[in-house]
Amino acid sequence: MDRHLAIIAERDPAIRAFVRLTPDLAAHQARAAQERYQSGNSLGPLDGIPMAVKDVLNVEGVEVTAGSRILEGYRAVYDATVVARLRQAGAVILGMTNCDEFAMGSSTENSAFHTTRNPWDATRVPGGSSGGSAAAVAAAEAGYSIGSDTGGSIRQPAALCGVVGLKPTYGRVSRYGLIAFASSLDQVGAFTSSVVDQALVLTAIAGHDQLDATSSSRPLGIDLDLEAGVKGLRLGLPREYFEVDGMEVGVKAAVDAALRVLEAAGAELVDVRLPHTEYGLAAYYIIAPAECSSNLARFDSVRFGRRSPGAATLLEAYSQTRGGGFGREVQRRVMLGTHALSSGYFDAYYLRAQKVRTLVAQDFTAAFEKCDAIVSATSPTVAFEIGSKTADPYQMYLCDVLTLGANLAGLPGLSVPCGRSEGLPVGLQILAPQWGEATALRVGRGFELAHGE
Repeated sequence: MDRHLAIIAERDPAIRAFVRLTPDLAAHQARAAQERYQSGNSLGPLDGIPMAVKDVLNVEGVEVTAGSRILEGYRAVYDATVVARLRQAGAVILGMTNCDEFAMGSSTENSAFHTTRNPWDATRVPGGSSGGSAAAVAAAEAGYSIGSDTGGSIRQPAALCGVVGLKPTYGRVSRYGLIAFASSLDQVGAFTSSVVDQALVLTAIAGHDQLDATSSSRPLGIDLDLEAGVKGLRLGLPREYFEVDGMEVGVKAAVDAALRVLEAAGAELVDVRLPHTEYGLAAYYIIAPAECSSNLARFDSVRFGRRSPGAATLLEAYSQTRGGGFGREVQRRVMLGTHALSSGYFDAYYLRAQKVRTLVAQDFTAAFEKCDAIVSATSPTVAFEIGSKTADPYQMYLCDVLTLGANLAGLPGLSVPCGRSEGLPVGLQILAPQWGEATALRVGRGFELAHGE
C-alpha cells in the first residue's frame, strides 16, 4: 500500500487517474490484511492487493460522484455488491478513479473534474469512460481496478492504455450499487496487468446477487480452460470489423500480426459475417440515451446531490439543478433519449433500434455456430490527442464501433495488448458466446503465452 501511494504521489499529478484517494480506508484494510498473513489466515490471492474503483460504484462512507458536479458531496451509504465482494476478498481500496460524467464518453474528457491523461503519452487520452481505472493500472498506481462497460468503456481504454480489460456477460456480475447509465447495457468488470489476474478478479466479483434481478448463478468454469492454449479453437474474423471507417493502418498491422501468432499456436482462423454491424452504432445511440434519460431523472435536487439555491418553484429547482449540474454530453444524451421516447417518435426510433439490436444479437448467434470466439481490433485507432475529437460528437462515438455490439448482444468481451502503433498500445478484442468468459480468457491467455508474455 505504501509503495502504491508513493507511485500515485509521484505520477498522478501528471496522469490524474484519481478523483479522490482514500488513504485512511486503505491503511485500515492493509493492516488487517497484514495481520491475516502473519497469522496464516489469508483470504486468498486478492487479500491485501491495493486496487482502485471507478467513480460510479458506491463505496460506503466515500464520496461518489460519477464524474459529475450534480453529485458533489454525496457520500455512499452502502457498498455496491462488487465492492462488498472485493472487501470480503481482502481488497485495499486506494481511491476512486476519474471517468466521463455518468460514464458517457470515450476519452475521459467529459469528467466534470479534470481530464485524465494516457500514461504512454500525456498529450493523449486514456480512452473512456473508465479512463482513470485503465490509466491507474497502466501507470502501476494500482494492482488492479474496477470499471464499467456500457458500449466499450472497459475494453477501449484497456486497449489505449495497454492493459487487460474484461466486460463480462450481461448478468455475470451484479450491477447493484452501480450508478446507472443504461441498465440493459451496463456491466461491471476489471482492468488488470495480465489475463491470469483478470480471472482472479472475475472469480471474486461474479455470481448471483439477490439484490440484482438480472444477475446469474451460472458457473464460471475458468480453472478448467485458462491454460489450455488455443490449439484446436476456431477464431472468427468478421469482415465488417476489419473494414470499419477510420481503421488505422498501424492498428490493422498489429492485429494481423497477433492473428498470425494465434494461428501459429494452433488456432484455426475462419471467416464469419456480422451483417448488421453498420446499423449497430445508430441503434446503440438511440437505446443508450433513452435509458440514460430514464435513469438520470432521479437526479432532481430533492433527495441527494446538488441543489441550486434561490429557485421559486419546483420546476425552477429541477431546471437550475439539472442545467447547472449536468455537463454538455450528459445533457445532449438526456435530450436525445427523451426525444426518442416521446409520443410520436417512440416507434420510429426506440422500437426500431430495439429491433436492430435483436438482429445484431442474431448475427452473433449465427457467427458462433462457425467459431468458438471472434477476434478483431478493440479500437480502430490508438490513443488520440486530447481535444482532437471533442468538437465532433460523431467522431467520438465512432471510437466504440467495434465494442458496442457485445453490449447490444450481452456478450463477454476481452481486450489484451497485442502490439504497438506509433509507439502506442494496440488492443486485440476477443468476443465469446454468452457465459463464455472462460473461452475469452483462454484465448487471451493463449495469446500471452504464444507472444511470450
